[in-house]
Amino acid sequence: MKTPLVKIEGLNVAFDGAPAVRGVDLAVHPGEALGLVGESGSGKSVTWLAALRLLPGKASVQGRVSLDGSDILSLPVREMERIRGGRIGIIFQDPSSALNPVLSIRRQISEVLALHRGMSGSEIRAEAKRLLDLVGMPDAKGRLDSYPHEMSGGQNQRVMIAMALAGQPDLLIADEPTTALDVTIQAQILDLLQQIRREMGMALVLISHDLGVVAENCDRVAVMYAGRIVESGPAATLFDTPRHPYARGLIDALPTLDDTQRLVAIPGVVPDPRDMPRGCAFGPRCAYAGPECLLDSPPLRAVAPGRRLACARHNLDLAGPKSTTPNSTPAEVVS
Repeated sequence: MKTPLVKIEGLNVAFDGAPAVRGVDLAVHPGEALGLVGESGSGKSVTWLAALRLLPGKASVQGRVSLDGSDILSLPVREMERIRGGRIGIIFQDPSSALNPVLSIRRQISEVLALHRGMSGSEIRAEAKRLLDLVGMPDAKGRLDSYPHEMSGGQNQRVMIAMALAGQPDLLIADEPTTALDVTIQAQILDLLQQIRREMGMALVLISHDLGVVAENCDRVAVMYAGRIVESGPAATLFDTPRHPYARGLIDALPTLDDTQRLVAIPGVVPDPRDMPRGCAFGPRCAYAGPECLLDSPPLRAVAPGRRLACARHNLDLAGPKSTTPNSTPAEVVS
């Protein structure tokens, strides 16, 4: 196994004392694609916003986030600013709110190029156009002088990707990159990310509710619930044979091409972080829960080469009649 590019150890995040992320351990290796899945409120986005020190001041962050062995949580602000957008790029969920409405596309891409690559003058304009061409923007030269409100959601998402790539990052974090886009544009954006990843040799973290998208585009998957990782492993293996009841529930909630049965929803809701249940956080919603599940929060431990699981009943047989392989058609998890 390669040395991790980014390694998160014991990450804890709280807002006004309410835990949002609880002891997350995660590693991303050079060139790999890691999928992070789970319901809304599971802590997927907060984990990486905390790692990049993008959370508001009221957030309490503890743990270690290593980039090439150096803890970036303890770096001076100026050094951290060089890493964000430089070594690590991020595509935010909503491009319409992430882009500045009063600045042209050229100005917004130029700021990244000037800050992280030291460019100026005509070379900035040439590189900005090249980046828009790279992400498949129609009439790239003309769009440089456009503003976000003059473009479609798919075009704005392409601008966000171009800005994230402008610093030539080693790791790209894509936080729900296809949210609010129609299916055709979703497919184009995902194909684009895979093409760029192959050409640039960069690692990718894909944060998504959509298990079909993750199965199609990621090498490895981590499943999050209530601020913790409950299962991780190779994508094909995890989707074929999920070991955690929550992972099994997410997969059973997906439609398949040859299944006409009703979708199986996970009962209940994600617990309030200010009132976590005793023992396993998923226990109140779990059909397999036993007395041991109420005793303590199970640690995330290795159960097979490359696979980790946080379940007190880790020897359960979760095989069922429903197919466990998601189709590649985007579908939201039913919770």
